[in-house]
Amino acid sequence: MPSLPALRRRPALPATAPLLAATGHTLAVAAPAAPPGSGPGGPPPPSAPRRPRATATTGSGPSGYLALLRLPGATAFTLGGLLARLPAGMFSVSAVLMIAASRDSYALAGAVTATGLAATALVAPWTARLVDRYGQRRVARPAAALTVCGALALVACVRLGAPAWTLFAAYAATATVPNAGAMARARWQALLGEDPARRHTSTSFEQAVDEVCFMAGPALAAVLCTALFPEAGTLTGVALLAVGITLFTAQRATEPPPHPRPATGSAAPLRRPGTAPLLAVFLATGIVFGTLEVTTLAFADTAGHAAAGGLIVGLQAAGSCVAGLVYGARAPAGPAVARLPVLLALLTGALALPALAATTGSAALLAPAVLCAGMATAPVMITAMTLVQHRTPPARLNEGLTLAVTAILTGIALGSALAGQAADRLTPGTGYTVALAAACAAIALATRLRAPALSGVRG
Repeated sequence: MPSLPALRRRPALPATAPLLAATGHTLAVAAPAAPPGSGPGGPPPPSAPRRPRATATTGSGPSGYLALLRLPGATAFTLGGLLARLPAGMFSVSAVLMIAASRDSYALAGAVTATGLAATALVAPWTARLVDRYGQRRVARPAAALTVCGALALVACVRLGAPAWTLFAAYAATATVPNAGAMARARWQALLGEDPARRHTSTSFEQAVDEVCFMAGPALAAVLCTALFPEAGTLTGVALLAVGITLFTAQRATEPPPHPRPATGSAAPLRRPGTAPLLAVFLATGIVFGTLEVTTLAFADTAGHAAAGGLIVGLQAAGSCVAGLVYGARAPAGPAVARLPVLLALLTGALALPALAATTGSAALLAPAVLCAGMATAPVMITAMTLVQHRTPPARLNEGLTLAVTAILTGIALGSALAGQAADRLTPGTGYTVALAAACAAIALATRLRAPALSGVRG
């Protein structure tokens, strides 16, 4: 594990003062350091300041999350990351509503968003590799600027009635969007080290932040696009991304050090044994997310409640956020590789609820069903992300986490395209059966994670 990047230094305490540190339910007391020159070897040689690493164990429950945010600089980069991630929940919904309103085709809207997500899936690992190699600040800011240009080009093409192919090209240009979630998780790992309880709490917290963004993002996008004008959601997302990345990367004290050259043993994550079936699980769950989102939006529109579609998608994220916080409040029982198939089975059962609710044609019945389905997603994602973090060397952490997100985006792209076709050609709500099938496939793939190729996985 590489040494932690330097934190902001605080004024030195008197040499005779004991050092106290409170984290969660634990109070650590350190004896005062001996004054320089008092040891047998005389004064120590000068050295670069080192970032202190908290070693107390994070308590369970809400105090564990508060202990994380009390770490120096944690609150600042969390707020910046929250703003930077909020557009991720807005862009696809905004694009679907904006294109469908101007071209009267959910199939075209779903195909455009699928193209953009597929382009992001191809470009994101390279962007993450640059982040690992050159640092978050140097790479994330220009990458976000390119994304802003692509999103603005999409708005211009829609507004001016440009040919359909320009929509695909413009949305594909947003593929350089930096993965703020992966960068935040890398900062937590640098701050917390190898403590499994604290890592579980931070992973759960980051999943909850993701869900907050995907809860507020679709709802905000739907309200802006329907109450103001169709392009309002995309324009707001552009502003939030620019401000959020700027604030996040301004927090230099918690930024992990770059790794210009991969460390010994830091093979590319894709080449590590057992990575392929784990990424396949992310791909299948991405199909679940993509079909749920587009099917819910199209179903609400067909039922005459277009604005409610974004709110219902937000309910899915709300359920996932609450479930993630509860799941992360206590240390899980058993290894993650054994928990994942069980959690996927629970998700499959929960996905049957919106499929049944859709047969009634009622958006009011669909809302609680989607909420329940959302509550089953967070434990799956937390457990799968834990496996990724445990298997990826620190020098390639952003790349490893982004590969997982890339697999999810690829699945979302496939799910969005399939759900768009189903919405145009079949009965409303048919896309929910696609989500069920994808969840069943994820269970079959997760059982392969028990193979000897993953025997070295911790957690």
